[in-house]
Amino acid sequence: MSNEKPVALVTGSATGIGRSAAIALAKNGYDVVVNYSRSEEAAKVTARECEAAGARALLYRCDVSDDASVRAMLAVSEKEFGRLDVLINNAGTTVDVEPKNFDAMKIEDWNRVFNVNVLGLFLVTRAAAPLLKKSPTCSIAGVRPSAQPLPYAASKAAVANLTKTLANALGPQIRVNAVAPGWIEGDWMKRTLAENYQGLMARRAKYTPLQRCCTEDDVADSMLSLILHNRFVTGEIIIVDGGFASTT
Repeated sequence: MSNEKPVALVTGSATGIGRSAAIALAKNGYDVVVNYSRSEEAAKVTARECEAAGARALLYRCDVSDDASVRAMLAVSEKEFGRLDVLINNAGTTVDVEPKNFDAMKIEDWNRVFNVNVLGLFLVTRAAAPLLKKSPTCSIAGVRPSAQPLPYAASKAAVANLTKTLANALGPQIRVNAVAPGWIEGDWMKRTLAENYQGLMARRAKYTPLQRCCTEDDVADSMLSLILHNRFVTGEIIIVDGGFASTT
């Protein structure tokens, strides 16, 4: 099926940053592929909100670390829309293990983090690249939230390197950038900080020049800016933290 409207695929868009990005794209004239792995009901809510904003939304369950599933997702997306203009590699996972607690870090958990955060990014990008190259304007945006567990931190260092490497490999047809948020208000940091959430978030805001912490919508706005306006920006990692990094 041919599609006159631009189309975006947002991995991990059931909740959090992915959800905000999908809805923001829908409000800006994009049809959206809403990808999820486990949170089906939340993904359905995201899809409904995209549709309420005027988009056609394709809901697709796929583990981004599984190559066959990824290729099937892109095939269905092409059949449904006939094009792909934007890819947001948002899907990610982590573990709840303190960095100093080496013995508690299970190999299978380490591998799972890298499979989703690094291999998954590559697999989705590889499968999407042929469609993206056909688009008159196209972009890939990767998300790099901050966290401390060793495999997560290491996987996101790999994402930073891949951002620059892929920008060179896929240019000039495709632009590749990453968005690196600071501490984000919401469920992710609530799980990370637990009972210390309110106090530590308030402390972080106090030492941030813009006097608050990042929100999911802040990240989505930065992605949209890269996609819609910054046509000569590629291979960059955009920090979205209200200026906190400049104070440390």
